[in-house]
Amino acid sequence: MVNHEGQLYTIEGVAAGVLMIFTAYLVMSTTTVYTPGDTHISDMQLEQLGTDALQMMNTPVNGVQSESPLQTIVEQNNGTAFNTMFLNYVNNETGSKTDNLHYTASVTYRNTTDTNPNATWNYPLASNRNLTGVEHPVRVTEWVIVDTTLPPGAPYSPEERAVLVEVLLWRD
Repeated sequence: MVNHEGQLYTIEGVAAGVLMIFTAYLVMSTTTVYTPGDTHISDMQLEQLGTDALQMMNTPVNGVQSESPLQTIVEQNNGTAFNTMFLNYVNNETGSKTDNLHYTASVTYRNTTDTNPNATWNYPLASNRNLTGVEHPVRVTEWVIVDTTLPPGAPYSPEERAVLVEVLLWRD
């Protein structure tokens, strides 16, 4: 005997199948949107790496010298020495492969000879690549006590002061 009772179940099955296929299509065709929180972990690691490098550079060698290498670099305005030492610290990895980090560093200080007592000035210290605007750099800083004239080569008498070494660090 043939009747139409099974036809309703067949239509429901086909509708459910089409709905499952359409849902799978929607899920697979959506794009992933990266939020700033997704890149936050790598930024924190890069910031910590840069901070550690600057702190190591600002530590006297074996605790014997009265000046740290970073203090000497800033006092002598030696960008080449900064470039060599900083890149050595941040690009080293375990194994034979090196990281590919880039930076631009500057020194900010309070100009005591200016008529405005709160005037701050800065000058570039070193860089291994210029920022183009598409990079996503992190900022790391370190206070350094120097006993020199600022800006470098100025005809003023040297005085002890704190300067801020600021590095913008990014990865290709």
